[in-house]
Amino acid sequence: MPARSTVLDRESSWQVVEQQRRAIAGLLAELSPKEWDHPSLCAGRRVRHVAAHLAMTPSPPPVGVMIATGLRVGGDYNRLVDPLARRYAEVPVDQLVSGIRDQAGARRMPVLTNYRNVLMDTVVHGQDIAIPLGRTLDLPPAAAAMAIAHAVTLGRPVFDRRRLRGISLRATDIDWSYGAGPEVHGPVRALLLAVTGRTARLRDLAGAGLAPLTERLISA
Repeated sequence: MPARSTVLDRESSWQVVEQQRRAIAGLLAELSPKEWDHPSLCAGRRVRHVAAHLAMTPSPPPVGVMIATGLRVGGDYNRLVDPLARRYAEVPVDQLVSGIRDQAGARRMPVLTNYRNVLMDTVVHGQDIAIPLGRTLDLPPAAAAMAIAHAVTLGRPVFDRRRLRGISLRATDIDWSYGAGPEVHGPVRALLLAVTGRTARLRDLAGAGLAPLTERLISA
């Protein structure tokens, strides 16, 4: 079954991105030095690395730098983004906060991306920061639904379709569903995190498909 969701248009999507960036900047501004170095939900990255990635999105490195880095890593997306974010994460944390806040409404994007990718990236990484710190970052269900509907259309490294083979998903707080087979149901935010490889909110999900989905995520 194809994905069904509430669709946000371009303008509404950018408004969500701006709201999320401002909320993330506000959260980051309150963090202690220890929290900045706390592991995020994004595998292998600490909070400061995720914040640096978000700060870089509306102000990416020059195209030449990205091409040169991409060639060095064989075109691997994660290996392209990770060293750039880690390098930028070395700046003072106040600069990371202001970089996100001051460019909250910016609509510039790195090459070869689009506003749907930016929305998905922003909302997921906001949760990557907030959840392991025990903090709450509000995520409108409509925004999470658009992000997950987009995620399931992508390939690696964002989404591995094998995770959902023979499993269906259904949000309980908005009209969204995907796939066929034993069902996993729950809040769309928890489904979004699971689809993008995070296990932190599996406890909010239920259904006959949850056990195989959990096993696949843990063994990935």
